Amino acid sequence: MTHLAIVILGQGSFNTAQRIKAGLPNSQILGLAGRVTGADVEIAEFGPALRDLYLQNRPIVVVCAAGIVIRTLASLLQNKRAEPPVLAVAEDGSAVVPLMGGLHGVNQIARQIGTILGTVPAITTTGEIRFNFTLEQPPAGYTVRNPQAAKTFMSDLLSGKGVRVEGNAPFLDATRITHDPDGPLRLLITTKDHEPAADELVLHPKSVVIAATGNWSNIPHILAEAGISPLSVAYVAVPETATLSLDFPIRLVPGELTAQHMVYAAIAEPELLGRGDIVIGTAVSPDAVSLIGHKRGRLAVVGLGPGSKDFMPPAVKAELARAQHIIGYFPYVEMAGPFRPDQTAHASDNRVEMDRSRHAFSLAAKGEDVVVVSSGDPGIFAMATAVIEALHQSDDPTWHGVELVILPGISAANAAASLAGAPLGHDFCVMSLSDNLKPWEVIETRLELATKADFALAFYNPISKARPWQLGRALEIIRANRASQTPVVLGRNVGRPGETIIVTTLGDLTPDMVDMRTVVIIGSSVTKTFERADGGTWVYTPRWYE
Repeated sequence: MTHLAIVILGQGSFNTAQRIKAGLPNSQILGLAGRVTGADVEIAEFGPALRDLYLQNRPIVVVCAAGIVIRTLASLLQNKRAEPPVLAVAEDGSAVVPLMGGLHGVNQIARQIGTILGTVPAITTTGEIRFNFTLEQPPAGYTVRNPQAAKTFMSDLLSGKGVRVEGNAPFLDATRITHDPDGPLRLLITTKDHEPAADELVLHPKSVVIAATGNWSNIPHILAEAGISPLSVAYVAVPETATLSLDFPIRLVPGELTAQHMVYAAIAEPELLGRGDIVIGTAVSPDAVSLIGHKRGRLAVVGLGPGSKDFMPPAVKAELARAQHIIGYFPYVEMAGPFRPDQTAHASDNRVEMDRSRHAFSLAAKGEDVVVVSSGDPGIFAMATAVIEALHQSDDPTWHGVELVILPGISAANAAASLAGAPLGHDFCVMSLSDNLKPWEVIETRLELATKADFALAFYNPISKARPWQLGRALEIIRANRASQTPVVLGRNVGRPGETIIVTTLGDLTPDMVDMRTVVIIGSSVTKTFERADGGTWVYTPRWYE
């Protein structure tokens, strides 16, 4: 079971939560702040925390009434194939109710918790009750080729139709499905690339290992020629220094083993196909396949948004949930948490971007799942550039073999602009006023040209103790080409505690109104303002010139 989250709302549920955790060690108690003491993690609000866990695809046990859980998650319930397991447990442990995630093992978890608490779980899935099995969710190591037919197939079984079971499926011994040689239904377990017929369900066991020392692009063609389904491939084993991208799980194997030796290391008595640099081995069942080497590492550079969890994209939340290591600047790592006990946070100073990037690659090259965090968007004055630059500078093939992804976030400029209206509604320019990484002369030139071009301007790093004069000089350049009544938006601590939005004008703007936590947005010549109903001011830049 993966990282079970046990959520409790009051101290009265703590004893039951502890009993569940003791029986399922790979779990964590999350308690509502101010109401629960002793929890592994405090949550500020129940609803947002529960929805975050759901979007992270974590198995969830909530020790409270089932109705509360259902109402809280109702807006997210769209696709049963994408639901994580969600259960409700009575405060005293007297009831265990699986609610969602029938295709992802919720009933199995319910039985485990029922055993721990000494109660019979309230399983209502007919297939589970009748056959102790559901074809829509086969055990690990098996994939349904035609899942769209599984529901009808199961209904036919429940109605009394017999089934012919063909192929090796040891897991069926623990079910109450019986083989009927004359049955109209056919359950086929095969590695072959078989197209299902009517009244037929095909299960592909992950019992095929491909080992390749070159010619990776030929793998799909060789599989097709052999008539093997890609869904039966457990993984592809390649040398550790290989840099490739495939639609299969990859295992990186150190040393200089031949393809055949890699297959024999993975499967004791394989049925072999092929020779030379690509060898395919088939085991008798998924249980007979051993993992060799290490998996391909993944490095994700993510944008957390401006601060609030509400602004964090679901894809970023999911990436943080799967990560083994989280790397970043101290406050951004804290913003990304809380973390599970099995996750490691690596926080560092703001001026060591390249060191962080190299550290991330060194971990990912060993097969770890690593996330490098930035506030806002990682590609705007943030870590994506440093990470890619570190890769560009490296000739280490294991670094270039890492799966590298960049996940965008809501930038501070976008967030500040949204709170004021739409000041960036037409062409705009984003600049950093810091001269730590570029000469001040370049900044002045860009300011003058951008102002003459009539871009709306968004400034990051506008002022600091080390640079107290530069914003004033920047304003001198802008005022030489832009009217004093030009609207200005100052967004401070956007998305964080103490958030403020001030609307002023270029003529009234002074450097002492700004600090490093402020995004400064200066309108173009056509930017307009008008009064809001609540007494504030709307700011927008029309999409056209009059």
